[in-house]
Amino acid sequence: MTAETAYDAVVLVSFGGPEKRADVLPFLDNVLRGRRVPEARRLEVAEYYYQFNGVSPINQRNREIIAALSQLLADREIRLPIYFGNRNWHPLLAETFAGMRDDGVKRAMAVVTSAFGSYSGCRQYREDIDDACAAVDGAPAVDKLPLFWDSDGFITAAADRLREALDAVATNDVRVAFTAHSIPLEMAAVSPYEAQLNAACEAVASRCEQPPWDLVYQSRSGPASQPWLKPDICGHLEAIAGNCRTVIIHPIGFLSDHLEVLYDLDTKARAVCDRLNLNMIRAGTVGDHPALIGALADLVQNHLDPAVQIPSCPVGCCR
Repeated sequence: MTAETAYDAVVLVSFGGPEKRADVLPFLDNVLRGRRVPEARRLEVAEYYYQFNGVSPINQRNREIIAALSQLLADREIRLPIYFGNRNWHPLLAETFAGMRDDGVKRAMAVVTSAFGSYSGCRQYREDIDDACAAVDGAPAVDKLPLFWDSDGFITAAADRLREALDAVATNDVRVAFTAHSIPLEMAAVSPYEAQLNAACEAVASRCEQPPWDLVYQSRSGPASQPWLKPDICGHLEAIAGNCRTVIIHPIGFLSDHLEVLYDLDTKARAVCDRLNLNMIRAGTVGDHPALIGALADLVQNHLDPAVQIPSCPVGCCR
């Protein structure tokens, strides 16, 4: 390994989420910084978090991913510490990078908990990493690892979650609704987001005997005048209610559970299904599934080998 390709740490980079009621409004201030969001809307979103005592599961799920990845890397005799940094809540990226600097880390690779390519899921993470590095004197150099939506490990893990849900269905009269976070149409037009999602859904369904499926979206935000990807999950449920008895909702666009999954699917979508007398089963997110952890370990291991050509995002992608 040459000096130019040497790494001495890994950092898992994620969105972040509050872990108690007092965290909620400061967390939302971080998420909404620089955006003109009415105060009434900010307080409305805060109420969603308060329904869960202000706790989003995302940080704990990420700690579980870190623990599993650390163990697998150690099993492969890759002795790299794994740090944890978030865009919007503690541990914040700048805090993490300062700690890494103090530990003597010079160069790290970043594993981002977003499998699909869009501005918010790819380029914005790179920008936030760069901004945090610039804010910390002596911060380590941090290289973002590529997307992994088409890795065998991710597809295997997502297919296993779907298969578990299908096994719980007592009828063949079922449709699958794969969900992902909606994004503005302007953003979707200059990113591979929709194409990657459709390809991943097809790959997952093909491993589960090809149940009928649709790709739908959730968690839309922004002004009503701005067009976002559709259909929304709740409108989709209204549309299919007379055509099937059971719907499996598979949040393929989310690596692990967090509040948008708990509220938009387990609360709002389930209420719609109950009203429509539509049986709903929510498939699990991939989380710390061994196949997904294996895919992340492969990313790290391949990036350590200068002989392996790692694809990178093309210039101008995910604007």
